[in-house]
Amino acid sequence: MNILARTFTIALATAAPIIGANHAALAETPAPEAVLKTYSDIALAGYQDALAKAKELDEATDALIADPSEATLKAAREAWRASRPAYQQTEAFRFGNPVVDDWEGRVNAWPLDEGLIDYVDNSYGSESDENTLYTANVIANESITIGGETIDVSTITPELLQDKLQEAGGIEANVATGYHAIEFLLWGQDLHGTEAGAGERPFTDYAKGEACTGGHCDRRGQYLGAATDLLVADLQEMVGNWQDDGAARKALLDDPTKGLSAILTGMGSLSYGELAGERMKLGLLLHDPEEEHDCFSDNTHVSHLNDVLGIRNVYTGQYERVDGTMIEGPAIADLVAAKAPDIDKEIRADLDDSVGKFEAIAKAAENGEAYDQQIGEGNDEGNARVQAGIDALVTQTRAIERAVAALELGGVSIEGSDSLDNTEAVFQ
Repeated sequence: MNILARTFTIALATAAPIIGANHAALAETPAPEAVLKTYSDIALAGYQDALAKAKELDEATDALIADPSEATLKAAREAWRASRPAYQQTEAFRFGNPVVDDWEGRVNAWPLDEGLIDYVDNSYGSESDENTLYTANVIANESITIGGETIDVSTITPELLQDKLQEAGGIEANVATGYHAIEFLLWGQDLHGTEAGAGERPFTDYAKGEACTGGHCDRRGQYLGAATDLLVADLQEMVGNWQDDGAARKALLDDPTKGLSAILTGMGSLSYGELAGERMKLGLLLHDPEEEHDCFSDNTHVSHLNDVLGIRNVYTGQYERVDGTMIEGPAIADLVAAKAPDIDKEIRADLDDSVGKFEAIAKAAENGEAYDQQIGEGNDEGNARVQAGIDALVTQTRAIERAVAALELGGVSIEGSDSLDNTEAVFQ
């Protein structure tokens, strides 16, 4: 079963019957500590699944580096795609949990100025007023200059990527680590704009000797190996943070009221400012494929759908693991239902509606109309499909805000986005 098919299976299997069944049967309103335990258990399971898939990706990229071929490149790309759903479903744990927020940029930062890492097409340009490392091309050079300091990059290691290159010069677009750096190394730039087609990096970019294309194939392999090793290490760290004695779990249980606020902050901020705003509305307003989340691989539809599934997981206290087992228990939904059953019903319906809208986006992509094509200028039907997803996210955020009021929780701060709140600023 392919990755998207599996996400559709999850989406359909966890629609209204499962969402309602477990929690409707609870005889008593659960204690906040019980809700936070379920929340933490789902986080732990999600990061464990993401780690397992990252290890498979690491093995696949090692095979590509050792024996470059069409087959090993294809397998590495498939492993990267397979690594995305589990991780994306953990993004609902962002925004409300400082331990996650301080770490997240190491694994899923975007968009990136890919010229920092490797060769780029002439259309990319040679310089940027905002980033002196716009075309630094670490793979082609053994030293680069950052803020007047010469940095030795002759040996590419996880430590170099993390400590020296990630957000080098204090510039967020200098993304040297994580899923999207790896994605670029596997696909290369997508030069098709809003037309059909993803990145087309050849396997010979990793070839030995005279067969090498793109130059510096040994260093490109060195970079890819370091980046995937680092991704595994970073996810292993986050798994530890959600263990019984982990920092993220402990921070929630030390103050259960703040913990409940963290749940709703994460749900609302991912729904509104991050996904509806920065990842979707901005690209739709500009009709710009550079603003799509998985822009090199045309995998954005899968990542967006799994973000929405992750939000629903958190609300309902249910998560289907990669191996098909379920993690479930008392959830924030039960607390909302006890105080304001109409709001709980509204949120459940809104979450299901959002999943349906994102399934429609994903189905179109799987049928040949990639996400970057759907946001393209002049594609009225595709634009409307994406806008429907945005609208559904905004609607569910408003219901989440009503849940915050019903629970009388303070400290919930839902992130906004100029793309939604001040569209004129986008064009300035």
